[in-house]
Amino acid sequence: MEQHADPARDLLLLEHIETDPDVTQASLAGQLGVAVGTVNWHLKRLISKGYVKVTRAQRRKLRYIITPQGLSLRARLTVDYVEQSMALYRRTRSRVQALLAEARAAGAWAVRIEVAPGSPDDILDICKLTCMEQGMPIESNNREAATLRITGHKVHLIMEPDAVEKRA
Repeated sequence: MEQHADPARDLLLLEHIETDPDVTQASLAGQLGVAVGTVNWHLKRLISKGYVKVTRAQRRKLRYIITPQGLSLRARLTVDYVEQSMALYRRTRSRVQALLAEARAAGAWAVRIEVAPGSPDDILDICKLTCMEQGMPIESNNREAATLRITGHKVHLIMEPDAVEKRA
């Protein structure tokens, strides 16, 4: 199986190494939730590119040292991560604002939020904050509320017939 560079994983590895240069590949794998072989592959790549140096601390113990080039890479990766996170926040917030406006136009007075398994918590948080900002109550169990359905990074509006305000 061919592996590809993963900027997020590189950033996490560099952060962990900076925090603890004596960290083991096994503990890195546990912290990142990946196989030791995956950590080994990424570390070898970072070493070959000059971002990390390895020295022998003891007979069987290695010490990883981030080079100045590695510190520069970590800074670039951090900036990229923040920029991508902010772009995701702005896109999701804009989408939810549009969906809430659509729900209000259809007469909805509140929303429920459904989250598909595996969807990021960040998207849920953005939905909740946007609802609060827009003054749209979130009803946890009310079947008569419109539904914001989160599937992965996507948010959809589901309007049930009972979700609209009943006016005489």
